[in-house]
Amino acid sequence: MYSGAATVPARVRWRWRLLRLLALPLHRQGGERLPADPRRLRVLVVRPDHLGDLLLATPALALLRAALPEAHLTAMVGPWALPALDGRTEMDAVRVCSFPAFARRAPRTPLDPYLLLLREARRLRCERYDAALILRVDDWWSAALVAWAGIPLRIGYAVPESAAFLTDRLPADYAQHSAWESWRVVARLLARLGQSVPAAGPPAVTARPTPRGATAARAWLAGQGVAADEPLVAVHPGSGAALKCWRAERWGEVADAVAARLGARVVITGSGAEQPLVEAVRAAMQRPALAAAGVLDWQGLAGLFARCQLVLGVDSGPLHLAVALGVPTVHVFGPTAPSRFGPWGAAGRHQVVRAALPCSPCGHVSAPPCGASSAPACLEAVLPAMVLRAAEVALEQGRAVALGEEVS
Repeated sequence: MYSGAATVPARVRWRWRLLRLLALPLHRQGGERLPADPRRLRVLVVRPDHLGDLLLATPALALLRAALPEAHLTAMVGPWALPALDGRTEMDAVRVCSFPAFARRAPRTPLDPYLLLLREARRLRCERYDAALILRVDDWWSAALVAWAGIPLRIGYAVPESAAFLTDRLPADYAQHSAWESWRVVARLLARLGQSVPAAGPPAVTARPTPRGATAARAWLAGQGVAADEPLVAVHPGSGAALKCWRAERWGEVADAVAARLGARVVITGSGAEQPLVEAVRAAMQRPALAAAGVLDWQGLAGLFARCQLVLGVDSGPLHLAVALGVPTVHVFGPTAPSRFGPWGAAGRHQVVRAALPCSPCGHVSAPPCGASSAPACLEAVLPAMVLRAAEVALEQGRAVALGEEVS
């Protein structure tokens, strides 16, 4: 992440020193031998991120399950990401941990993350895992956690803060797509076991609504007076980072045009906290639209998106969900990189719209170099006409895929 020592903030350099000191006692731990019988293998897979990033890790989880059908696989995730694993069968068990850097709240004291690490390590030590896979590139906290838990084989990325805690270190690559980030770690474990992986890399992310989610979506739509065969378009304007959000009035203009083109009802989706944004988009429209802020959970949202002809939004977990469901999508990108966080699915029907400014993507969603606190220039340069053109392409490609499936 940092290009040289001169660019590394002082607080980060001090943390590197502290972590190297914490790692010193671990150098005396035993070997990294795995059980001869793969059925006895116990693997802990750690991914601390939020819903979208965990969803992008599911091709790697599927690869692991297919390669080790009888091993015991446990996912360790944040409570915020649990819905992404609902209804999935790749893991035997799921552990929940409130990873400090992802909890979206500041620790009470600087020592809190380290005290939590030691408590969680003590719990993990009792479960006697053989291997730990740290799927995120810069996840030093999890690397330290599995080392202090005494897990013999620890595979992750060789960033300065993590390297001392790992036994197998992959070269860090912040340009790789998030789906590859997880895939490469799983591939290293399988290589250790003498197994090869598909050369083509991770397949498209796939998902489907659970029966409960589909029922919840149908019930909500029926309560809004939407007929079972009525065309639907969803707009999800929100994101966990305000600097990734496009203007509400522009979403209103796009939603009106798409609805007129398809003769569709528009539903604006979001969390309960995003209700003001959802209402702002609806108020910017000339046509009536439905507001679904905080009324459906993750699986209910999956059921709703599965009913849609098109889903539009910004770089967010719900847009990754729509991609995984196979619905045509349009993604408006600003400071984040589509090459890393763009849709991981069939090309063509998932369109990215961005303005190729020299400073974009900067990768900063809290304090960008341009100094913007809202509406950064890279998003201001994205015009409704650009999004509408992308919507036409996505819809056309979606129709082509649907016709191909019908013919076959």
